[in-house]
Amino acid sequence: MGKKRMKTLSDLKVAIIGDEQTVTGLVLGGGGMVDGQGKKNFMVVDGATRNHEIAEQFQEWTTRKDLAVILISQTEAGKIRNVVDDFARSGQVIPAVLEMPTKDVAYDPKKDYGSVRFEIVKVKIVWHA
Repeated sequence: MGKKRMKTLSDLKVAIIGDEQTVTGLVLGGGGMVDGQGKKNFMVVDGATRNHEIAEQFQEWTTRKDLAVILISQTEAGKIRNVVDDFARSGQVIPAVLEMPTKDVAYDPKKDYGSVRFEIVKVKIVWHA
């Protein structure tokens, strides 16, 4: 009988929600995974995808213990803004939610809760070479 290994930081995964091109690029780059039960760590959103489906997937992923980061395109985050903002207000830091710009819509840092939180902290980093 083998030892049961505990999850470490290196065991944590990334989840991806976005348009087909964004998700495909990240999956081809090694970010995709399908477990033994056929569950994927990515969701392709297209014109037929309903907002409640995005919200359900996002909420499911925020409760998983094996995810460190949820990458979500800013377009899709905007469709479920109340759900994303509720998660941000919960104070839960893992998984971290990072909003990505897409080629179709210009990135708006005012809508990215991560950027807004960094602005509130106002940390100044000075690099000395």
